[in-house]
Amino acid sequence: MNSLSSSNIKGIFRSLRNKNYRLFFYGQGISLIGTWMQSVALNWLLFRLTGSSLMLGLVTFAGQFPIFLLAPLAGVIGDRFDRRKILLVVQIAAMLQAFLLAFVTFGEIIKAWHIICLAFLLGVINSFEMPVRHAIVFDLLDDKRDLANAIALNSSLFNGARLIGPALAGIIVAFKGEAICFFVNALSYFATILAFSLMKLINGNSDRNKSDLIIEIRDGFNYARGQSPVRELLLLVSLISFFALTFPVLLPVFASDILHGSSHTFGFLVSSAGAGAFVATLYLASRKNINGLVSVIKYSLFVLSFAFVVFSFSRVMILSMAALFVVGFTSIVVIASCNTILQSVVDGEKRSRVMSLYVMAFTATAPLGGFLSGTLSEYITAPWTIFASGICCFFIAIFFLSFLPDVSCDGSSPVRFGSGCES
Repeated sequence: MNSLSSSNIKGIFRSLRNKNYRLFFYGQGISLIGTWMQSVALNWLLFRLTGSSLMLGLVTFAGQFPIFLLAPLAGVIGDRFDRRKILLVVQIAAMLQAFLLAFVTFGEIIKAWHIICLAFLLGVINSFEMPVRHAIVFDLLDDKRDLANAIALNSSLFNGARLIGPALAGIIVAFKGEAICFFVNALSYFATILAFSLMKLINGNSDRNKSDLIIEIRDGFNYARGQSPVRELLLLVSLISFFALTFPVLLPVFASDILHGSSHTFGFLVSSAGAGAFVATLYLASRKNINGLVSVIKYSLFVLSFAFVVFSFSRVMILSMAALFVVGFTSIVVIASCNTILQSVVDGEKRSRVMSLYVMAFTATAPLGGFLSGTLSEYITAPWTIFASGICCFFIAIFFLSFLPDVSCDGSSPVRFGSGCES
């Protein structure tokens, strides 16, 4: 039994045997904790300054809408140039944004419009960072059979940080204020800068024939539109992002007005969703391939809709945390599974462009949903807005129950890219 358990644990973390990926994993792990600290502190600061859920939706829109405009361009750049160098530049830019945010907050000159403008700036930076970060994972692996596992571990990093970062932010904000969180986030970028500096990668993009920029953007769209299950997965990710993944925008309202708590309450609500998401990524990392993953997606959609309904009616902290745990688990199972399948079947020469479309579907639709959620909550209250999200997720589940094609590693899927399917 002990030997089996040890073997399972090694299997979950098998991608760490690749040196470059190991550097990426530890650097990102540190940086993402700081990112989540800043995200939580920023939302709490804005709500403290304005008391408006509409403003929470607006800052989400400002931070993520640039991705909708710039991600396709970033995808082409990621397929043309050295991805490691691109990521070094954007990490430095993000660090400077965090230092600037800390400066204006320390100086007590921070206004709502400062927050919105700095959120927009970070959105521009993330437009180039996110597609390239997703695409570089393949380059970091000496053993390409570890691709699916590495993608799942990336999700575990993000959601493990979502578990730790908000809890730390809640404590720091309560005792020292939001500015400390912004400063810590700025320092955390040194970890990723060091990690990318130490990597030794061969730039496989340098030998690729480069055509007109617009033509390459169009080719990426045409490839995604013409390939199944790529187009179905991107559609699903965009719908879930729009209707389901905007719930964090309203968590300050639930913490303050529904559960009558403070920044501690807010931090624990966010961490509950993060805990569920983290467990989900460990589950996905333990899988050997993508067989049966589409069925997992379909079941998770139904459970997600039920969890939203429970959370919308809850007025008890423990029940709210439990519901958010399930929301975090099922939503990340859906999103991370889509990412895993996409990277397992996509053509390697179009990896950055396809991942830019994934980032658009995952991130760029969220500001629209976040803005809608913030606006609706002003008229129908936050609980009824979350209830509506649950109902929408139920109908999405019904639609994709028959619409989403299955994918397996035996070559039966319409799109084939074997590295992610090998055992």
